[in-house]
Amino acid sequence: MSFPFNLYALALLGSFAIAFLSLPLWARWCVRTGHVDDPGHRKIHDRPIPLAGGLAVFTGLALPVLAGALAIYFGAGNIALTHGLGRRALELSAIVFGALGMTVLGVLDDKHELRPAVKFAGQFLVATLVSGAGVRVTLFVPSPVFSFAVTVLWLLTLINALNFMDNMNGLCAGLGAIAGWCFAVLAAASGQYLVALIALIVVGSLLGYLPHNFPNARAFLGDAGSHLVGYLLAVLAILPHFYTPGRPRPLAVLTPLLVLAIPLFDLACVVTIRTLKRKPFYIGDTNHLSHRLVRHGLSKTTAVLVIWLSAAICGALGVWLTR
Repeated sequence: MSFPFNLYALALLGSFAIAFLSLPLWARWCVRTGHVDDPGHRKIHDRPIPLAGGLAVFTGLALPVLAGALAIYFGAGNIALTHGLGRRALELSAIVFGALGMTVLGVLDDKHELRPAVKFAGQFLVATLVSGAGVRVTLFVPSPVFSFAVTVLWLLTLINALNFMDNMNGLCAGLGAIAGWCFAVLAAASGQYLVALIALIVVGSLLGYLPHNFPNARAFLGDAGSHLVGYLLAVLAILPHFYTPGRPRPLAVLTPLLVLAIPLFDLACVVTIRTLKRKPFYIGDTNHLSHRLVRHGLSKTTAVLVIWLSAAICGALGVWLTR
């Protein structure tokens, strides 16, 4: 089955346009409803900023997916895409509803500052539902229970890793776009058209948000956005097939870890530091990689660019392992 590559461009540019154009609309709604981030302790801004980023990113994700599903339903879809959707319809539905769940959970946290236990319970519920729908990590262990548990743990880890990384303008969204692009390239190269399209829609949505946030912020992702980015990257790391029996690529299974090395490394560092200081790991501080670079003399914008570059190098190495 052939696949028209102009659909990749349509997915990328369409999601970019939707996220970019919808953000001002969401920003006005946020200001009107008081859904803003006020200045305060450990904040980098001196005026209220609308928490519209996550809502715009979700809009850029959901509308193209809905349009594609309707096109296929009415017989206008590409045959390769229709075949892929037919095989993974349940998984795709669970992924979209999981994205909605993460966005809603983040909005509630932004609005009401949920207790850590409540927020974790919401994350766990979404991760459980998505894993139960068949979006699974296997790791060569033929045990459904093991696969289910590892998948839930992976989703929780990435959701919180990207939530932790949302501490400077552009940082979280940029990391998401870089990782999403790597997963899109990997999926497209191996003929996994549906996965590649989903990844490109994620990339386009994040790139559509970035001009509103970097280098100067007119909107923030908020917990809705950082939860959504972490969730989407965790899912994109699971969907592609990185290893095929009979092909000599055993190191390819390390690809997701390399593509996501920077947020995982940052998470491990801050949790270790907070544990050694006998502080709860979920209480924020300024020990993140970005903060340390600033303390070493870099501007915040330069620190973000350095971290983006590091993530791109790690991602390129991950892609190279699957050559």
